[in-house]
Amino acid sequence: MRKFLRGLNNYIVFFLLAAFLVTCCILLFTRSLIASLDIVLTKENLATAAKLTFMNVVGLSLLFTVFDALRRKLTVERTAKRIAEAAKRIVAGDFSARVTRPSRFSNDEHFVEIIDCFNRMAEELSSVETLRTDFISNVSHEMKTPLAAMQNYGTLLQSPDLSDGQRIDYAKGITDSSRRLADMVTNILKLNKLENQQIFPHAETYDLGEQLCESLLQYESVWERENIEIETDIAEDVQVCADRELLSLVWNNLLSNAFKFTPAGGTVSLTLTATERHAVVKVQDTGCGMSAQTGAHIFEKFYQGDTSHATRGNGLGLALVKRVVDIVHGEISVESELGKGTAFTVKIRRA
Repeated sequence: MRKFLRGLNNYIVFFLLAAFLVTCCILLFTRSLIASLDIVLTKENLATAAKLTFMNVVGLSLLFTVFDALRRKLTVERTAKRIAEAAKRIVAGDFSARVTRPSRFSNDEHFVEIIDCFNRMAEELSSVETLRTDFISNVSHEMKTPLAAMQNYGTLLQSPDLSDGQRIDYAKGITDSSRRLADMVTNILKLNKLENQQIFPHAETYDLGEQLCESLLQYESVWERENIEIETDIAEDVQVCADRELLSLVWNNLLSNAFKFTPAGGTVSLTLTATERHAVVKVQDTGCGMSAQTGAHIFEKFYQGDTSHATRGNGLGLALVKRVVDIVHGEISVESELGKGTAFTVKIRRA
């Protein structure tokens, strides 16, 4: 019924348009003919011409209506139907849905633009869904490890014939696992806020060298216990305009990784230099290093290239670092070689 009414409406529009155009053309033609040839038109001639003109208008309107319906079906309805079907598939959870471009015959630049935007949207949704699925899978997997450790230590603590030393060791295992779980949840919340822009940077001008020294001193007990040598070369009065709290996450995570992967007797160095536009921070260690394949994935969530240190981290630190550096419009790069160590370089715009 709706199609019939729409077709009738189109026919009436074409009929009125054709009647107006044909009437104007005939009036101009007859007036010119009468003026040039001095012809006298009778009522019979005018009536016959009017009937023929009316039938021509009816036929032309019908022809235009049919042609317009075919044009709409080929250039509009078919493409719109494909877009609607693809949208329904995406709503149903099938993010692989794509819309093919219309043929050259029915090519419309507006539809082409809509289809290109739709396909890009579907591709982004597909990647987001993949990341979400992987994120949930990784979170579940990472949470199982400390939870299983706590359960095992809790079961062992129930044994009545444990010595005091064993009880202390098992209790420490529970504490360490719970702390690791709490750190992971905290990092997940921070990363989620950063990725969803729920944390907006509060830029302020401050001395970057002082902040780096404060971050380094937090690990004094670590380098003394592990007999790690510290090398520093921090330029004075390097002012940056950035979010102090967010950047502290960067330095703490980079230094934490440097101490974690540096063996006893190794070296961790921290340098700060300044160019005309940037403050350049470099954190370098003499740890185990990593391969180029591992380096290509280190900023991914939950990725841990060195599984031997998995119990001391959760693979979220460098993902946080990368996100913070992006938010403050900085740059981060990494250089590493197996068996020789790793160096992270961060560039921050100066004040």
